Amino acid sequence: MRTQFWQSSSTSIVSDRVARHRWILLALWILALVWPLVAPNDYMLSMGVYFFINLILIASLNVIMGWTGQVSLAHAAFYGLGAYVSGVLNTRWGISPWLGTIAALAAVGAVAAIVGWATLRLRGPYLSMGTLGFGGILSVLFVELVPLTGGPNGLAGIEPYELFGYALDTPGRFFWFAWLAGALVMWCLINLFYSAPGRSLRAIEGSEIGANTLGVNTFRAKVISFSLSAGMAGLAGAMYAHFNLFASPETFGFFASVLLVVMVALGGVGSLWGPVFGAAVLTGVPELLRRFQDSELLIFGLCMIVVLLYLPGGIASLGQRFGSARQRKNRTKEVDSNRPLRNLKTESPNGTVGR
Repeated sequence: MRTQFWQSSSTSIVSDRVARHRWILLALWILALVWPLVAPNDYMLSMGVYFFINLILIASLNVIMGWTGQVSLAHAAFYGLGAYVSGVLNTRWGISPWLGTIAALAAVGAVAAIVGWATLRLRGPYLSMGTLGFGGILSVLFVELVPLTGGPNGLAGIEPYELFGYALDTPGRFFWFAWLAGALVMWCLINLFYSAPGRSLRAIEGSEIGANTLGVNTFRAKVISFSLSAGMAGLAGAMYAHFNLFASPETFGFFASVLLVVMVALGGVGSLWGPVFGAAVLTGVPELLRRFQDSELLIFGLCMIVVLLYLPGGIASLGQRFGSARQRKNRTKEVDSNRPLRNLKTESPNGTVGR
């Protein structure tokens, strides 16, 4: 009976949390619908499109980095591989962008499974170096395979998505597809986060040895999460290619991988909503600092250092801090209100003084 009670209570708590996150997702995405109405021009509207692409990209890295505690420096390479797979299939063989996107997701996930099988036996900095080496190999291939990728000049002539006879070739049309794709990805991640496989992944981040003792096949779970994370990055890359209609090797280099790791940490490692903050910073802050030109990178780096120093849990931890402070304040009020009154002297009807 006691076991059934705890199981039912834990199931109820998980259901409440999932429902709460779903309502938050619904509220945020309804609020995002205002952006096409207030954006002054197509350039600002395209920032909204890039936000959703960056959201999928950062959320995908958060799966492997925040849930299982494995740092990958090849994520920008997977992002680029998705862009090039879909772009090459479209430009060289005339395959539909929709089929190319599905092929990119599957191909990048399969490649990541092979790479993960070889590198995820490593730990700590050795894993980072292993993924960095694979990212370097892909970067070289993007440049050297000129007949396929266009080489240093990039891959041009990529066609946009087409839906019901309408080409999604403007920021206004593409925004709705990116908005929907971001919502579906976040919805799936919320469900995965609180599911049994998701809890197994997060157990690895807490203690891999402890997860092993509980019966979790940690190596298989890490390979699956690595493949899933890379597949999502491939999806973001295909979306980028068919929105930008161009893919260049410079976009998917080592600096981009490091920046993605920083954005995950800045938003909140392991947090469901950390990628939202990371994507907002990655999309908006460089545009705000563009006027400073040569000092842009310096100011951006200093701001990130300050945030990471004073918010080690990322921007998403602000809500948890406010919630914890409010709970402590309410708890203190309850204790004070329930504390017995002492040292209060009362006078009896006959004139004597007592407690």
